Amino acid sequence: MKTPVSTNAPPEVGAALQRLRLARGLTLEDLSRIAGVSKSMLSQIEREKANPTIAITWRLANALGVQIGELLASVDSKETDAIRVVDAHETPTLPGQHAGYVLRILGPMELAGKYEWYELTLAPGGELVSQPHDPGASEHLTLLHGSVEVEAGAHKKKVKLGGTARYAADVPHAIRNAGKTEAKALLVVIHR
Repeated sequence: MKTPVSTNAPPEVGAALQRLRLARGLTLEDLSRIAGVSKSMLSQIEREKANPTIAITWRLANALGVQIGELLASVDSKETDAIRVVDAHETPTLPGQHAGYVLRILGPMELAGKYEWYELTLAPGGELVSQPHDPGASEHLTLLHGSVEVEAGAHKKKVKLGGTARYAADVPHAIRNAGKTEAKALLVVIHR
């Protein structure tokens, strides 16, 4: 007895990928860097010249801050939720293990370049060192656990538990954990 072969075509991920990428104001290069998928592969997927593997689809969904089903669903069947919950495993993460930090992207990608917020975890001795952002940019760091030192330009300040540091981010800046325990903070970046 023969098993019937499905005549359904695979989902067209390309249109959904391009729609979600453009809605967030991301270039192919931006998404390539965030998701860790080559720019040429992204281009092929968007043009429906290639179907991504489940692993690549998962990485793209994480980078875009959506559930994997949103990339696999057709545009016609897109539902809008009154309350959209992003589960912890869906939150895009920028690991900086070599520098002793993990940065979880809490803000929606469509606000990137305007308002961004993160959960920053620093191992003892870890640091997040940043080049100047665009003119007028500022950062607001609230310490939830541990202790950190913030450096902005030629200025340094220690931040105590529960304290918030507000500083210019259009100069070289750094957040360092000089303590013996892990530090955790919420970081908001505002671009002017």
